[in-house]
Amino acid sequence: MEIKDTLNRTLRDLRISLIDRCNFRCAYCMPSEKYNHTYQFLDKKQWLEFNEITRLVRIFVSLGVTHIRLTGGEPLLRPAIDELIGQLSVISGIEDLALTTNGSMLAQLAASLKAAGLSRLTVSLDTLDEVLFHQMSGEKGSVHDVLEGIRVAEKVGFKSIKINTVVQRGVNDHTILDLVRRFRGTPHSVRFIEYMDVGNQNHWDASQVIPSEEIFSLINAEFPLERIQGTEGGDTAEIYSFKDGAGQIGFISSVTKAFCGTCNRLRLSADGKMYTCLFATQGTDLGVLLRNGATDEAISNLISTTWSKRIDRYSEIRSKIRPSYTSPKVEMFQIGG
Repeated sequence: MEIKDTLNRTLRDLRISLIDRCNFRCAYCMPSEKYNHTYQFLDKKQWLEFNEITRLVRIFVSLGVTHIRLTGGEPLLRPAIDELIGQLSVISGIEDLALTTNGSMLAQLAASLKAAGLSRLTVSLDTLDEVLFHQMSGEKGSVHDVLEGIRVAEKVGFKSIKINTVVQRGVNDHTILDLVRRFRGTPHSVRFIEYMDVGNQNHWDASQVIPSEEIFSLINAEFPLERIQGTEGGDTAEIYSFKDGAGQIGFISSVTKAFCGTCNRLRLSADGKMYTCLFATQGTDLGVLLRNGATDEAISNLISTTWSKRIDRYSEIRSKIRPSYTSPKVEMFQIGG
C-alpha cells in the first residue's frame, strides 16, 4: 500500500526523534542562552517507549514507508538505543535503517549499533577547526571525539558514512576545503547544507546563506567534479563525484534549489507528534492515540488522512511567505533535521 498527498508525493521516509535533548548547544539549533538548566525538556515518561515506536513503525511500513532514520536531539543519549535498533532491524519492508548523530559518543557505541542492525550513519561536522568547532557547538564538543567516532564506526563495519556540514557565511565557510581534503579519498562523503531558517531561535537571515553553486565553484576549482545524481527521486542531496575517482560529495540546497516537489518525508517527535514538514507549525498527536488504546487501524487511518491532506512546500515559497510568517515553527531538535 502507498499513500499520496495533495501534490502526488508518496510517503516513503520516516524520521524519528528519540529524545529532545542534546549534549551540544549549536547556535542554529539549541542556543545555550535558551536551552540551559532552566529550560523544561520533556519528562522521560513522555518519550515514546521502544515498543510504542516499533508498533508505529510497523504501521508506517504498512503504508509504504521503506526508509527509517533515527534522530534527536542527539539520539545516542537515549539509553539502550541498540535495543530499539534491534527491534526495528527485523521489521520486514524496511530497506534502510539509518541514524544521524553529532558523533561525540559514537566511538563508544558504534560497535553495538552495528551489531544491533543499523544500516547507515550520518555524522554532523561543521568544521575541522577545533577552536571554531568548540565555539559553534556551544563550547560542548570536540573535533577529535567526532573524528575518533568516525574512525571506530568505519572499523566496525560502517563503510560509507555521510558527513553533514551546515555552512554559514562568515562563520565556517573558510573551512570548507579543509573538510573536502580530509574526506577525499575515503569511502565517506561530505554533504554541504545551505543554512536554513529551521525553528525559531537562529535569527536566520538570507545574507548568511552560501548558495550551493558558490560552494560547488569553490570545490570544483581545486577538485573537478561531475554530477551523478539529483533530488528527483526524493533524495535531499545532489551528488557529485570527483573526476579523478577520489570519492563523492553532496549539496543540500533547500534554500536556493528547494526540493519540496519530491519530499516524501514525515517526522515523529520524541513524544509521538507527527509533522509533515521540517518547517511545520503544528503536529498530529499519535502518542495520545497509542496510550489511549487506539487500534492499529485507527492510527493508520489518521496517518493516511493527515498525509493525504498535506500541502507543505515551505522552502519553495519561503521568499513570499516569510515576511508575514508569524506562527512559531517546531524546533529542529524536537523532530530531527
